[in-house]
Amino acid sequence: MASELASMFPKLGSLGTSDHGSVVSINLFVALLCACIVIGHLLEENRWINESITALIIGLGVGVVILLISGGKSSHLLVFSEDLFFIYLLPPIIFNAGFQVKKKQFFVNFITIMLFGAIGTLISCAIISLGAIKFFKKLDIGFLDIGDYLAIGAIFAATDSVCTLQVLHQDETPLLYSLVFGEGVVNDATSVVLFNAIQNFDLSSVNPSIALHFIGNFLYLFLASTLLGAATGLLSAYIIKKLYFGRHSTDREVALMMLMAYLSYMLAELFYLSGILTVFFCGIVMSHYTWHNVTESSRVTTSPGLSVAVSSILMGLILLGRAAFVFPLSFLSNLMKKSSEEKITFRQQVIIWWAGLMRGAVSMALAYNKFTRLGHTQLQDNAIMITSTITIVLFSTVVFGLMTKPLISLLLPPQRQLSTVSSDANSPKSLTAPLLGSQEGSEVDLNGQELPHPPSLRMLLSAPTHKVHRYWRKFDDSFMRPVFGGRGFTPVAPGSPTEQEP
Repeated sequence: MASELASMFPKLGSLGTSDHGSVVSINLFVALLCACIVIGHLLEENRWINESITALIIGLGVGVVILLISGGKSSHLLVFSEDLFFIYLLPPIIFNAGFQVKKKQFFVNFITIMLFGAIGTLISCAIISLGAIKFFKKLDIGFLDIGDYLAIGAIFAATDSVCTLQVLHQDETPLLYSLVFGEGVVNDATSVVLFNAIQNFDLSSVNPSIALHFIGNFLYLFLASTLLGAATGLLSAYIIKKLYFGRHSTDREVALMMLMAYLSYMLAELFYLSGILTVFFCGIVMSHYTWHNVTESSRVTTSPGLSVAVSSILMGLILLGRAAFVFPLSFLSNLMKKSSEEKITFRQQVIIWWAGLMRGAVSMALAYNKFTRLGHTQLQDNAIMITSTITIVLFSTVVFGLMTKPLISLLLPPQRQLSTVSSDANSPKSLTAPLLGSQEGSEVDLNGQELPHPPSLRMLLSAPTHKVHRYWRKFDDSFMRPVFGGRGFTPVAPGSPTEQEP
């Protein structure tokens, strides 16, 4: 038998070096992730260190050890791949963000989040691009055309607010957490959409028609990606509700949810849309409809000086670009709100500005996509941009990350007595949150005061968010839930999964 197998697979014993090297890399990668999770948990209460800084320190330490032990021969044991990041690592992260988000807070503050995440990102990108054009030409770093400068603006407009979110608590500061979290997701999606739009245009000669075409293409990508994600989420809800997989196999329900979420991301990439936006809104729709249709058992289951100069200029532009939209747009957002409790205070504005100063994996992936070929750089200016990107990611994450907890403690001192927060039906941990709050709270504003019901134009203008919310609840209860299911809807088929109201 052994000889037959040997004849059938003559190269089985010689899969040797390359395959073994891949196995070593995967084992090392998984071990590092486990170490980051465990050590990050142990240091959760530390005043200075957070998970992002922990991951950087562990990665740098392991890299130094590998280089020392191998004498510099194993420098490519773990190579960063933008394709690996965008295709395999990013989709589950963004889907989880959409699935777990507190949807009521997200949609109540949707206009402000979109101002910060979309308009703010465009403002930041413009300032960074214009600043790079002005200063980089004096540094003589090589030839960069207008498309390269715009790509640089898109790369460094992508924020990473993980450090700030690890310090904030949803129950204690719901408004601030919602704004920081929502802006972070929309910002990443906007940066990727903007980057892809820049890559697809010939910007050698910029004119008004090109600018209008560019804006139209950007809006199309944004809207089409959102609609594709919502449609995929609704399709999964309809299939699980009608076919009721749970009566035969609970594994099929969960597997179908995960596969359709991933399918939404890949479909967006296939049609040159934004996979981030698609899978995020797919997660929101799935948590609102699909999750309530599954059975209960399924739910359980280069030149250093030049590089420093470039990095310093970009860091200054990031600081300026962030401030250029956070404070003005916060002022505009406050003008639209009458209640003082819903307005963004100056201290909260400072925290929102600070939360977007860190740069992370999205900036790295976009920079590698733009300035490398197969993971390598051929030109000096490309190498400088990759080095500067790594420098900014390390500096912003470590330095700004270390200062995040003390800054938030200074601006938002902890109260001596915190009221006990009961388990909220809208909490993402309960996984039972409706799209815009519970039925019992559908007619109540954030302060617990009942809103007037007359559908007058004056009422719509004075409280547009709550009015739209009430109309959405009526539409959702009358048309959407009977077709796609959801929390509180009792199916007609006997034995089907039901969701009892708390």
